[in-house]
Amino acid sequence: MFFTSRYLVALLAMISFSISAQSKDGSHIQPDNFYPKVKIETDLGNMTVELDRRRAPITVNNFLRYVEKGSYDNTVFHRIIPGFVVQGGGYDAEFNTLPAFGQIYNESGNGLKNDMYTVAMARGDDPHSANRQFFFNVQDNRSLNPGRNWGYTVFGLVLEGAEVVDKLAEVETAYNMELGWRDVPVENVMLKKVTLLPEPVVAGQ
Repeated sequence: MFFTSRYLVALLAMISFSISAQSKDGSHIQPDNFYPKVKIETDLGNMTVELDRRRAPITVNNFLRYVEKGSYDNTVFHRIIPGFVVQGGGYDAEFNTLPAFGQIYNESGNGLKNDMYTVAMARGDDPHSANRQFFFNVQDNRSLNPGRNWGYTVFGLVLEGAEVVDKLAEVETAYNMELGWRDVPVENVMLKKVTLLPEPVVAGQ
């Protein structure tokens, strides 16, 4: 009886740990939906993005946990390069670095390409250094796809509001002396809110 009780306690602890780990990685958010959709509201309009959890499960789960906590709300698009990318998700309006959950595994070999109007994760030189920043491709960026080296993980596609991406790509930018960064919008362009949309209703359920 003593050993049985210890076994049950250990089993319950393992189950609790497993549930906790899943909740931390975002896999608990619409867990049966391979293609979650989010509404992204910006200063220049709104868009709907479909995420591809089938091809990029780690990346989509990671993105959704920031969405769930409202962590992308009121962030700034800090890097905009016409004909290349619109990048944001990492800083507030004063360009303070926002907290991150941690780095995630690079899923750039998932078959999704950095084509126009796709959404991909930003990262540093380390291929597995992505955490919360992401970017919209504003052209077919073949140089960002994997080859001999790791690429940049695509995990979504703009379904509605592609014209908003075009508007974002056209804002005036300059070298920011205070930050020491190039391609910073002269006036802040904000990502106001990201909302997870309801799951589609399946007929017969």
